[in-house]
Parts: sequence; C-alpha cells; structure tokens
Amino acid sequence: MSQISWCKNQKNGIKLIEPNDNLSEEYLRNAEESMKILKIIYPVKSNMWLATTKYYIEYFSVYAVLMKVGIKCELHNCTLALVRLLEKKNIFKKGTYKTLDNDKELRIDNQYYLKNKKVFIDFEKLSGLIVDARKIVNELTADEIQEIRIIIKNY
Repeated sequence: MSQISWCKNQKNGIKLIEPNDNLSEEYLRNAEESMKILKIIYPVKSNMWLATTKYYIEYFSVYAVLMKVGIKCELHNCTLALVRLLEKKNIFKKGTYKTLDNDKELRIDNQYYLKNKKVFIDFEKLSGLIVDARKIVNELTADEIQEIRIIIKNY
C-alpha cells in the first residue's frame, strides 16, 4: 500500500474537499507573516523558535497549493507525501519535499526533544518558496487541478 493510500484511510489524513481560493490565500498570508516573525526572532538565535518558524513558513506555502487544489490533510507526514507526489508531477520544484522533510525533523528535534540543533536560515530561499507557491496558486488551471484531484482519488 502506498503512503498516499494509507494517508487517505487515516482519520485526519488526505481528503478531497472543494478547492478554496480564500483559504489558499490565507495560508500564503500566514507564510508571509511567519517570515516577518522569523526576521524578528532571528537575532535571538533560539534554535527551537527558528526551526519551528522556518518549517511553518515552508508548510504554509505548500499547504496553500493544496487548498487551491482542494486537498485537506492534517497529518504532516501525509502532507509531505503529497508534496513528494506533486514534485514528481512537476508542480513543486525538485527538492521541495526533501527541504520540508529535513526541516520537519529539525523542528521536532528542537521543539519536542530540546536538542537545540543549529538552524540555518536562508531568507532568500524561504522567500523564494513563498513566491513559488504563490505562482503555482495563480497559474494552476482548472484542468491541472482536476488532473491532480483524479490522481489523488485513484490512489
């Protein structure tokens, strides 16, 4: 059984919902707001908050695309499985999945296990991810959205 199939069978896993432009835009605004917060906390050098904020900037950015397509998922590992799939379909840039997966683990280590691992912040790369997500949201056609939904439905 594939991870996508498994996620579709979980209580808070992958669900097809109506595409929602308003929620998509709200997630992009949350990513942008989180970027502002990151710039404020960056000088403090709190590895826990840097890791958490960095990850959520990335997460909100990709989740905006999922809302545009009409995919709801409350399990982060399942959301990342969707990112991997959409990366293979050339919706997300190559490397997006790996970045999110690595930063999710860093967040967990620093937030829950208090490992205080060093967090590297590349503001340009993070801004680029938000810009890329906004571009995807703005340029996805109805046919592309339908194609993605059919792929998810048929898993």
